[in-house]
This record gives sequence, structure tokens and C-alpha cells, in this order.
Amino acid sequence: MTLLFSLIFAICTGPDLFESSSRVRLVGGPHRCEGRVEVEQEGQWGTICDDGWDIKDVAVVCQELGCGAANGTPSGIVYKPLAEEEQKILIQEVNCSGMEDTLFQCEHSEDVFDCGHNEDVGALCERSVRLADGPGRCQGRVEVKHQGQWGTVCYAGWNLSAAKVVCQQLGCGRATLTRKCCDKTTQGQGTIWLSQVSCSGKEVSLQDCPSGHWGKNNCTHDEDTWVECEDPFDLRLVGGDIRCSGRLEVLHKGIWGSVCDDGWGKKEDQVVCKQLGCGESLSPSAKARRRFGPGVGHIWLDDVHCSGKELSLEQCQHRVWGYHNCNHKEDVAVICSGKSCRWSS
Repeated sequence: MTLLFSLIFAICTGPDLFESSSRVRLVGGPHRCEGRVEVEQEGQWGTICDDGWDIKDVAVVCQELGCGAANGTPSGIVYKPLAEEEQKILIQEVNCSGMEDTLFQCEHSEDVFDCGHNEDVGALCERSVRLADGPGRCQGRVEVKHQGQWGTVCYAGWNLSAAKVVCQQLGCGRATLTRKCCDKTTQGQGTIWLSQVSCSGKEVSLQDCPSGHWGKNNCTHDEDTWVECEDPFDLRLVGGDIRCSGRLEVLHKGIWGSVCDDGWGKKEDQVVCKQLGCGESLSPSAKARRRFGPGVGHIWLDDVHCSGKELSLEQCQHRVWGYHNCNHKEDVAVICSGKSCRWSS
């Protein structure tokens, strides 16, 4: 009987139980580098209890997210909406030296007790890159912060891979355009901090890319760099009784729309459930999916193809936004377990 239980436990939890695949994010803040700290374990997002939390722990979070230096340890309850009551508090007694690469390399306890969501931790990091004077935070003139001062980036040596790093660092969508700017109304002022920036596109932050010496260049503000990213990618499941089941909708250009089921399968379900922190896909039948009904308005995505390893549906291959040959009878619906393991009799 003990052997049977061990086998079931191993199948249910998978091989990564003791090799944490946890991630970290900041939610509820004004930008991706400030907010309530949440970590992911086995497909579920949860909060951190503030016992022992200090600026060294925040420094590791900021480093892991590519968000610059730690600037403060605010309480998580200042960020709205508050954590849902049923959301788990996953760890406490975090003790970082400040030199770790990820939060889960720090000492911590997963045996959480005597903690409520009124003790959730927050983190405030100093942003080191921004897009200025654009129509929104994901379009504009590239500026970096160095020695406490914002300055521009020269277009010399710049390419779309560098724009990709900026968009990712800001929590925006894919890089769609980069060019030399600017006219007199959008030119930068003051120091031109960087030139000859050479990114592979895989860096966490722009400061990780090779470049010329800070402040040493022959550029003028006529050569300031302009970048445009897609809006931040978000998704949700609607029409179900709980947030982990329903018709899939994605956010694009500030508008929610559906996803066509052409080519959709188990791997795509898996990525959605993982991204939402909703455990495993239950691989529902076509009949079960149809109970959420058709959507209305835009059909944003079609021919989505995932490997199953992606952290976000945005990383999967798909047709250009808004191009499809579908109607709302083909809208995708997803049903997730809502937890890391589902037991059935």
C-alpha cells in the first residue's frame, strides 16, 4: 500500500517537486517593478509572509526581475486588488544575503503558519529603463537611469533584439518597431548615456547588453532611439463558476477578444493553465468546452501552436493579431484543475 501511494504521489507531483520551478512576480503596482510579491510553485501563484522580510530579500527579487536596485519594502496590502482569501501563502521566513540570483535560492520555509494576507510582502525596485513621450508606457523614446539621472540611448548599433529586451524589461508585449527619432517635440534632453548597444535578445535587462562606455559617445539627440512594443499581454477565462475555467479571452490594444480553436490542443491548454496559476489542464471534451458559450466582438488569435514549455501564451506561435478565418462558434474554452494535483476516486 505504501509503495502504491508513493507511485501515485510521484505521478501526481511530477519530477520537479524537489527541484522548484517557482517564479516570482510583482502584482498590483503602477509598473512591473513594484507591487505585492507572488511566487509560483507547481502551477499555483501564492504570496509570501512578511516574517523576516527585509531589503536584502527585495534586492534579490529586483535582480531576478531585471528591475534594478531595491528601493523599499512596502507592505503587500497597499496594492489592490488584495490577494483573494483562498489564495495560498506559500513561503515565510525568507532570508537572503542579497547575492542570490533567484528568490528560491535564499533560505526560506515552506511550512507556513500563523500568517494571514494582512502580512503579505511587497517590493519596490528602482526602474532603470523607460519609454518616454509616447502615447503610452509601451511606446516612446528609450531612456536609461544612471547615477540617479535619466538619459537617452543613441541609435548607433541598435537593433530589434535590443528593443525586444526593453519591451520585456518593461513588462510590455512584443517589440514591433524600433527607429531613430526624433523631431523637436520628442527629442530627449541632457545626457546621452549609451551607444553601440548590442543585445542578443535573451538578456534580462538592457544593462546586461554590451555597449560603449556610459556617457562616452559622439551622438546628438537627433539620433535618440524610439521603440514601440505591443501592449502588455494578459488573458482570462470567462463564463465559468471559477476563474480557472471558462472561455479564453486575451487582451490586445486594451480590448478583450477570443481565441479560435484551429490547431488548439492539450499543449495550448497546458500553457494557459500554467500562466494563470491554475494547476493542470483537465483536457475537457468538446461538449464540456461548449457550455461556456460563444464570445462576442474581436477574435484576436488563430492557429496558436505551443510546445507546452512556454511560460506565456504570447510566447507560442500564432497568426498576426486579428487575422483569422473563424467565427465565435470556434472560440477556445479551457478547464484547469485549479490546484497542482487533482485526486479522483
